[in-house]
Order: sequence, then C-alpha cells, then structure tokens
Amino acid sequence: MARNILIIGGNSGIGLATVKRLQAQGDQLTIASRSHDQLTPLGLTAQSYDAVSETPLTLPDSLDGVVYFPGTINFKPFHRLTKDDFQTDLQINLMGAINVLQQALPALKKSPSASVVLFSTIAVKCGMPLHASIAVAKGALEGLTRSLAAEWAPKIRVNAIAPALTDTKLTAALLSDEKRRQAAADRHPLKTVGTADENAELVEFLLSDASRFTTGQIHRTDGGLSSLRLF
Repeated sequence: MARNILIIGGNSGIGLATVKRLQAQGDQLTIASRSHDQLTPLGLTAQSYDAVSETPLTLPDSLDGVVYFPGTINFKPFHRLTKDDFQTDLQINLMGAINVLQQALPALKKSPSASVVLFSTIAVKCGMPLHASIAVAKGALEGLTRSLAAEWAPKIRVNAIAPALTDTKLTAALLSDEKRRQAAADRHPLKTVGTADENAELVEFLLSDASRFTTGQIHRTDGGLSSLRLF
C-alpha cells in the first residue's frame, strides 16, 4: 500500500535523492521546497516552503512519514558570528522543523505507524572549529528528536541522521577540485566522503517498517569520523 510522505526541501542533494527513491517505490509524496526546478522533470509538483517565514502547508488527511531536509552551512570563527547568524541557523534548522512538525502532527496521528526523519550534523558530537552556529542549531534539533521520540511513542517514531561532509550542491565549494576532495576524504577512517544517495538510503530505511524498533536515535553517516581514531 502506498504511503503518504511529506518531504520538506526535496529539490536538491539528499532531499532529491530521497524523492527519487520514494517515487520509485510508489509512495505518495507531498513536497514543499523553496525551489522546484529539479522536481518538474520527475513529473512532481511542490508547494512553496520557506523555513524562515514558516509557510503554512497544505497536507493530506493522514501522513505516514515526514522528512525535513533544510539546512545551512555558515563557517565563521566565533568572534565573527553575529546574533543574526545564530538566529538564522536556528530558524532554518530548528524552528522550521518545529513549524512543520506542529502542522503535520494531526495527520501523523492518523497513521497506524508513522516515522519522522530529521537532519543533524557530525559537528554536534565532534567539536569542530568554525562550526559554532550550526552546532548550536543542530544540537537543539537532536534534543528535539529525542524528546519527541519519547512523547510520541509508540505510534510515531522520530530519528535523526547526522552526516559528515557529503557531496552535494551545498558543499560544492569544499570539494571543488581533486586536491580538496582527497583531503576531505582522508579525514575519514573510510577514506571517502558521503554521497546523497547513501544518506537517502538511510532515510528510506527509517521511513520503512524495517526500522519499526528504532526511535530516538541519531544515526551518524560519517565514515567513522565521530567514533574512530586510526593510528
């Protein structure tokens, strides 16, 4: 039976890879994104959604899953970060997700078994220079993940994915030539950077009944970077 899945931000990167996977397996997708140009060739339409303005959504009566993809990359030393920088990262990464989930909750409650997938970052677990603002925002999101997983059990599962550097449009400047790409890969024990499709595969799993005993978890797709040291 086709599931109703809400995708926020499915026009590029991990979001687009996820959309393609879910479309291929016959799910009914409600997509909301700031831009739609990559979705049109797939025969899909999308509502406009801006995490900053917390756009109201048009939702189906029942939802079996929600995935929230919007994120930011704002690498600055702490002394150069302004309150507006912190506020913008919090608004897009945390408050935008809260807005979506509050709108979606009545529809999620009507599903016999619903799943929510959010996105964090490796920088929450591993202290990294220049990541203060995004680590603050995503750290709060991880707290939200665990809190909602407890509050919404047993019918609604809530998990998060915390990738390391992933090869997407958002990180293109960091992987712009072979020297930079190799340097980035060498920082990971598995000597590679992540791909959008690898993360999309995990999203697909977390939305499925195969993960029915998994909730409140932060899944780290980071090539071992957050937990391994090779000597």
